[in-house]
Amino acid sequence: MRAFYSGHFVLPLPPGHRFPMERYAMLRERLEQRLPDIRVYEAPRASDGELALAHSPAWIAAVSDGSIDARAMREIGFPWSEAMVERSRRSTGATIAACRAAMSEGVSANMAGGTHHASADKGGGFCVFNDAAVAARLMQAEHGRLGRIPLQVAVIDLDVHQGNGTASIFQRDVSVFTLSIHGQKNFPFRKETSDLDVELPDGCGDADYLAALEHALDELDRRFSPGLVIYLAGADPFERDRLGRLKLSFDGLEARDRRVFDFAWQRRLPLAFAMAGGYASDISETVQVQLGTFRVAFEYWKRWQNAAARTIT
Repeated sequence: MRAFYSGHFVLPLPPGHRFPMERYAMLRERLEQRLPDIRVYEAPRASDGELALAHSPAWIAAVSDGSIDARAMREIGFPWSEAMVERSRRSTGATIAACRAAMSEGVSANMAGGTHHASADKGGGFCVFNDAAVAARLMQAEHGRLGRIPLQVAVIDLDVHQGNGTASIFQRDVSVFTLSIHGQKNFPFRKETSDLDVELPDGCGDADYLAALEHALDELDRRFSPGLVIYLAGADPFERDRLGRLKLSFDGLEARDRRVFDFAWQRRLPLAFAMAGGYASDISETVQVQLGTFRVAFEYWKRWQNAAARTIT
């Protein structure tokens, strides 16, 4: 299974900044130790043309040359730097690469990404460019160039915060279905309208969350027929996440992941996933959640390979 990594493009953050940049290197180290059969590749750099599939040229230029105003940077939550721009492009490129790999192998990963608060002409909530939106549009364009029927994409966003940027970008696009399951009272406090929003109360635990997910996936299946799934596997619904306010256990989050991967597998839908948010006080707990997602993903990737081998023989 292929996974794409941009963690060595590190943002220079001030001391005490609440974004846990070190979790990306920790995740890579854990994967190398625990799941060495997952192959890790450097993420490619998303070009201006690729970014323009989901973002305005003015926004891409302002981010790239540093002319972005201070208020817009405060919404993002990072100081501007060339390293921030490079990392944002690489993180988007990683989801593009993961989607391409998933289309040929069934399952692939971006070891960062899930930057779902970025809309067409602004960022927010630690998100500069929207990797899922750019990748979805590019996969549709590449699919179309091959003369195939139009590709429909489902974005299943299970970060604890609503994917407001993704919802905004695709609000009038019937070829992309946006599903967001998130905390009702959590950030962003002014939410957009996804194709399907499921709002959960503070303190929601495993059983209620999984019941809500089951209902949402049934609704997605009833209303839409995707050819590709992009899954934002946020670790922040975890019970000890500083910004989450939900109460999912390690087992509950693994069951969540398994249900999403099984949804895609049963329908033979390629699935690319990104890590999205995770802010546990003990960063190793966030990484443990993410490692669990990779274990489930690797299991389903092997199912795809076994099915392909049976077809060949």
